[in-house]
Amino acid sequence: MSCRIVFVLFPGFQQLDLAGPMAVFEVAELQQPGRYTWRLAASAAGQVRSSAGVPWPVQALPRSCSDADLVMVIGGDGVDAACRDPSLVRWLYRASQSGARIASICSGSLILAAAGLLDDRTATTHWSRSRQFATDFPAVRLQPDRIFVREPAVRGRSQRRPELWTSAGMTAGIDLCLALVAHDCGEEVAREAARQLVVERRRPGGQSQFSPLLDLQRPEGRFGDLMNYIRNHLAVDHRVEALAARVCMSPRHFARSFLAETGATPAHVVERLRVDAARSALEGGMPSVQRIAETCGFGNAERMRRSFQRLLGRPPAAFRKVTREPRKYRRDEIASDGAGLC
Repeated sequence: MSCRIVFVLFPGFQQLDLAGPMAVFEVAELQQPGRYTWRLAASAAGQVRSSAGVPWPVQALPRSCSDADLVMVIGGDGVDAACRDPSLVRWLYRASQSGARIASICSGSLILAAAGLLDDRTATTHWSRSRQFATDFPAVRLQPDRIFVREPAVRGRSQRRPELWTSAGMTAGIDLCLALVAHDCGEEVAREAARQLVVERRRPGGQSQFSPLLDLQRPEGRFGDLMNYIRNHLAVDHRVEALAARVCMSPRHFARSFLAETGATPAHVVERLRVDAARSALEGGMPSVQRIAETCGFGNAERMRRSFQRLLGRPPAAFRKVTREPRKYRRDEIASDGAGLC
């Protein structure tokens, strides 16, 4: 059965957000001919300029939303204007009601949110847009550190909601599309597509974007001093009540203000900081996992392992520095290796 894909573009879209996913489906199509077809579409037919200034030919959005099995909204610098395009927003809502799967690459998730498709659902976006996303769309359960998120379809009598896929940055869009191919065509096809593109097949959707903590290091940030305190005292109590007391705010007001400014909850940021510190300790050769867990505030190695799996997609052991003793050569080997070089 063929899957008809509509890549939705807008002025100022990011070319790599389009090229990466398209390449994944192209390679999968070579393995299973007829499995995927696609078109490039926008609010009006003609040409759409990318953020790099290159024009791309596009068709108008299909009149019949039933002509699409997968709608994929591309991200880019022009996303803010696209969120205010009524014809695009209305079409996306209609497509969501037609039974098509809906996906976004990078900041394209903001357009899905503007169409109301992400309300009360879990989603992610590029880390640089997380603060804006959390402020503009508070009804969305934003997970700013995820690589991609899949929300299953809801087909109840009282509501009809589509299957939704949202991804973080450009390369995370490739991860999302490989997961889609595995879902549609099987794991073997997805692995071969990854091999052809020379990318890792399975970066878990829960793996961290390795963002710079949503710009929290900025000196002008409202919670900059608090972040420095947490970073320098990872092992102490950092529950919301303790952090709120430190900045002289009520826990409720602090939690809301922190989320509004950073796009992440205090608990998530504390965990992120602890994982980053523990990862650095492991890569630096610190020998005791239990000691690292205690120093970084996890309490024990098992809690640290769960956090690593959740944020990095791999256990702490995967980051342990491996040291090898330099090989000692015998004199006869040195003489032999040097023969004929002079």
